[in-house]
Amino acid sequence: MSNSSVTPDPQVVRAGYERLVENFIYELIPMKSAPDKIGELPPGSTVSVTCSPAHGIGETLELAKQIAAAGHRPIPHLAARTVTSRHELRDAIGILDDLGLTEVFVIAGDAEQPRGPWFDSIEFLTDLLEMAPNLQAVGFGSYPDGHPAIDAERLSAALLAKQALLAEAGVAAHTSTQMCFDPQQLISWLASVRRAGFTAPVRLGVPGAIDRMKLMKMGMRLGVGASLSYLRKNRSSLTKMFISTGYDPGELIGPMSAHAEALGIEGVHCFTFNNVAATVEWHAGQRRALADEPA
Repeated sequence: MSNSSVTPDPQVVRAGYERLVENFIYELIPMKSAPDKIGELPPGSTVSVTCSPAHGIGETLELAKQIAAAGHRPIPHLAARTVTSRHELRDAIGILDDLGLTEVFVIAGDAEQPRGPWFDSIEFLTDLLEMAPNLQAVGFGSYPDGHPAIDAERLSAALLAKQALLAEAGVAAHTSTQMCFDPQQLISWLASVRRAGFTAPVRLGVPGAIDRMKLMKMGMRLGVGASLSYLRKNRSSLTKMFISTGYDPGELIGPMSAHAEALGIEGVHCFTFNNVAATVEWHAGQRRALADEPA
């Protein structure tokens, strides 16, 4: 499937595109504007809620409450380094149980030093699984473009370790990829981790419909410089990807559609950067186009 000289089967491409468009998760950041953005979401959305080092899990869980109250399904991020104690973690688990939430997303977090006993996401995940018997699914991040502070070998080992921990606990696992604008890099990375034994489903991390300058700024902050270099070297891709209204998520989802089934990509994790309305409009347009286009 990774051989670019092979013309993909149009039915496979369409099926993959439908799969990615239909399994679409919106990500919200707990900012002052976030409560207003909830009303812009499609009914019954699945919403990933990030966790910042500045505010910790408290604001994440508060926004998750508001999202749930509006009839959506939140997936709170739990950042290991922001949790101050086992007591705070127990309180957070209690809130999850009260809301009937059985899925979370676990990350180490951007804080340089931990505020509590957990430095990395693996040791945090170990304790979380012991303390939260109602959890049914846990997601975690992965880095097709690499990580500025962690080498590729350690990243691969961490993926397999988290998969094993969750399998032993009987909890479903998945990973969401950080932003990567290069389809070939994504395909190569996914094929590599699959060969290494990583079998969990993948949610493709894709920016929403967002102003190109904001996206470039956020991309550099998030450490996706390799992909941004790819765009600069491939001006035709840059021209296609940044349309007048901003970034078009289809420019990444489209090339990945032919590989969705073979590489275990189950859906899209959309980084909206709280630019919800434009992303919802784009998503609705794709669904309409698929409905109107004969299979």
